Amino acid sequence: MRRLVLLATVLVMGATLVTATGGAQELPVGYDDTPQLPGLPWRVHDADRPQPEVVTPGPSFSEGARAPSDAVVLFDGQDLSAWRKPDGSVPGWKVEHGYIEVVAGTGPIRTREIFGDFQLHLEWATPHDVVSNSQGRGNSGVFYHGLYEVQLLDSFENPTYPDGQAGALYGQTPPLVNASRPPGAWQTYDILFSGPRFDGDRLVRPASVTVLHNGVALHHRKELIGGTVHRRVGSYEPHDERGFIQLQDHGNPMRFRNIWIRELGGYDEP
Repeated sequence: MRRLVLLATVLVMGATLVTATGGAQELPVGYDDTPQLPGLPWRVHDADRPQPEVVTPGPSFSEGARAPSDAVVLFDGQDLSAWRKPDGSVPGWKVEHGYIEVVAGTGPIRTREIFGDFQLHLEWATPHDVVSNSQGRGNSGVFYHGLYEVQLLDSFENPTYPDGQAGALYGQTPPLVNASRPPGAWQTYDILFSGPRFDGDRLVRPASVTVLHNGVALHHRKELIGGTVHRRVGSYEPHDERGFIQLQDHGNPMRFRNIWIRELGGYDEP
């Protein structure tokens, strides 16, 4: 593993961030009191789980990732007409300079439309100014069907539990590598999701996901243990094969742009 040059002193259960003014802010970088993950020697959010290797992604190709002709455009830089709050009201996030910015405390936003299996493209940027560490630094998430999360986080020289860093299937599987760009830089996610299948109350096939971060593969058809939960092991509950996409408000002023989705219904059916 490459050595990271950090402004933090890393502890087993916490990280102390020394600020420019000499103050300190401490947030946990892992836990030792969470349940064991099925079939693995690691706990949920385990600080001792091996950190993914850091790789440097190639030049940004986001400007070339325009929506294909069969895509549903969820954000084109103009407005939030494709989104709503969970209660159906108008989102409290703001649109300016061609991007969406999270207004902390106004809650998540989700798509008006629902989707089955899909290919999703979105571009995101964490705050340029670093004011915290671990999970308090550039934190958000993209949820599909409102249940399964790919983590968004400023993971550039920022220690945290591996199953909670950028590109992690949160609380379950760390990314294969850490392909993060520096704070404030635009980054890309390309996510291919195949939802679970149920026969009544019985799980026939678990959900699986492929994730590329800045063009670098982090997961390939990786099966999910179940829905995303914090500090617990996820499980499956029967649900519809179609659901919304949700972006999380975790208290950080994250930015999003160029969001589109293509349905892939039936691509893996007999």
